[in-house]
Amino acid sequence: LLYERHGEPAAVVQLKDLKVPKLGDCDVHVKMLAAPINPADINMIQGTYPSLPPLPAVGGNEGVGQVLEVGRCVAALKPGDWVIPANAGLGTWRTRGVFPEEMLLKVPSDIPVLCAATLSVNPCTAFRMLADFESLAPGDSVIQNAANSSVGQAVIQIARASGIKTINVVRDRPDLPKLMERLMALGADHVVTEEMLRKPEMKDIFKSIPKPRLALNCIGGKSTTEMLRHLQPKGTMVTYGGMAKQPLMVPVSAFIFRDLRLRGFWMTQWRKDHAQDQESVAAMMDALCQLIRRGQLMAPACTEVSLQDYRAALEASMKPFVSSKQILLL
Repeated sequence: LLYERHGEPAAVVQLKDLKVPKLGDCDVHVKMLAAPINPADINMIQGTYPSLPPLPAVGGNEGVGQVLEVGRCVAALKPGDWVIPANAGLGTWRTRGVFPEEMLLKVPSDIPVLCAATLSVNPCTAFRMLADFESLAPGDSVIQNAANSSVGQAVIQIARASGIKTINVVRDRPDLPKLMERLMALGADHVVTEEMLRKPEMKDIFKSIPKPRLALNCIGGKSTTEMLRHLQPKGTMVTYGGMAKQPLMVPVSAFIFRDLRLRGFWMTQWRKDHAQDQESVAAMMDALCQLIRRGQLMAPACTEVSLQDYRAALEASMKPFVSSKQILLL
């Protein structure tokens, strides 16, 4: 799926037949199996993302493929292995591709294909945010907005496996009870709406669990200000998205009297910073694959779509209140 200019995805993305390039000595020929449509993919096509591939570009930053053939200098991969992108910008919305070996990470082929296809962005983001900003122990709590997003679903499950409680904020919607039920089934301890954040009932939640030391923000605007009220003094809020397209409003008192910290996180930058630190990357991937094998981390709710139906999938991925991720089966 190729785009030659930036613009609205359904208008600029086209399905094209291209020749597979010749296999170089350090290259790997991959048959793609499945690739999701993420918000960052859409932003890249629109031209609004901070890092953009040169045009024309193949869409998709995430997915899983199977190795068909390797160049004669490739040591770490062999035919039959499953691989995912090592970095953003690989262009995963294709049936086949030839990539340099260092652009791929091997993953176990005994995990479900949808888990592997959605592994490199959202679960990694959730894992790093839970690990890198506050040293959380079993019994501690975390609060997050956009809890039904793919990152939100991963946060709930990874926290649950570590004994960390989650308070999950979602927007009010027609099928709210159904959504709450789904998040509770994933292991959420509490699910509240944005409106509830400013109601006295929030105090009841903190009778049974401590106030959070960590808040994860994907929205911005009012939602963020309301979440901040519930953070412990010296707590940290990590912003990794801005769905409301509004700035963060922080009361001065939150800084002075409660000494709250505001941080940002971008998985792409983390990967760049750790490009030479393969141990950290391997340890994270290993921990996530272990959780998947034990049934403690599932793929997000997915709708599987054939490559031919890509336009409908692109449009569906941009609708509000859709809790299901579009996955292209290749």
